[in-house]
Amino acid sequence: MLDKLQGILDRFTEIDQQLTEVGNDYTTAIELSKERADLEPVYRKALAYKETLEKIEETELLLDTNDEEMRSLAQMELESLEEKRDELEDKLKSMLVPKDPRDDRNVIMEIRAGTGGDEAGLFAAELFRMYSYYAEQQNWKIEVLSMHDTGIGGLKEVSFMIKGKGAYSRLKYESGVHRVQRVPETESQGRIHTSTVTVAVLAEVDDVEINIPDSDITIDVYKSAGAGGQNVQKNSTAIRITHLPTGMVVACQDERSQLQNKTRAMSILKARLYEMEERKRQEEERANRRSQIGTGERAEKIRTYNFPQSRVTDHRINLSSYNLTGVLGGDIDEFIDELTLVDEAEKLAMVEE
Repeated sequence: MLDKLQGILDRFTEIDQQLTEVGNDYTTAIELSKERADLEPVYRKALAYKETLEKIEETELLLDTNDEEMRSLAQMELESLEEKRDELEDKLKSMLVPKDPRDDRNVIMEIRAGTGGDEAGLFAAELFRMYSYYAEQQNWKIEVLSMHDTGIGGLKEVSFMIKGKGAYSRLKYESGVHRVQRVPETESQGRIHTSTVTVAVLAEVDDVEINIPDSDITIDVYKSAGAGGQNVQKNSTAIRITHLPTGMVVACQDERSQLQNKTRAMSILKARLYEMEERKRQEEERANRRSQIGTGERAEKIRTYNFPQSRVTDHRINLSSYNLTGVLGGDIDEFIDELTLVDEAEKLAMVEE
């Protein structure tokens, strides 16, 4: 840890020097100032830690004195310094845990019915309501980007944005396969059916972070589908964007103008591509780390909602709640808090290695 702290101290000093030489290059000055502000809390703690270590060394020398009173005072001072050192160490380890730069961003969530037919669609709609309730509790805003219903109260898929500080930091653990076990209303024999819904959580991406050349996409324009009546679009406003290198397809039709639908579709595509690149980077960095906490593997069954037992179980942390109604009403902090703690503990263990 000392090597890491020395690197931070050296970098902080280097930034101060660069800021005196930057001149009229305001872009560089802003970048350096931001980096300095991010490093300053760790820099201050690192200085205090180094000073404490130096004082411990000096005090230990006094224990060899023949003056008994001096030795007693030195021992008391040493115990106090060692306690301060341990506190600073704990704080520094926590501060050195890698922070996800996306944590404060808005979120694009995509919910899709998986296996289970109409039951999966109905549960997809329930999960959409659950996250809507949770967003309301956090004073976040929800904006539906696209929605395709099943016609019986269910959803084939829905994409929506949640806007609010820290939205990604709280919701990033929701990516994955959510499984529901219950007796469908149409089941005359009372048999429990198992259905699945996939949830993807994407951090909103700035235009400067990912560039998509026009040659990499094709854009199709078509008439929006609707339930009929005055809301049916008579003009071709729906947009379908295909990303040729990956085959990824994004469609938006809920807005009334072609430009608005194109803007929304591009924002979703960029978020998906950024997530793909981030996932690839994490896999390379954590080749020897098997834990899936925080990575949101979509092929992984992360949570089961068992209606007969009124139980919700998160399989990543083996945590169960017997308040199914509350969870579907948006009370999911219990799971998110525990997932966050486990993720931070694993990252802290990596810092200590």
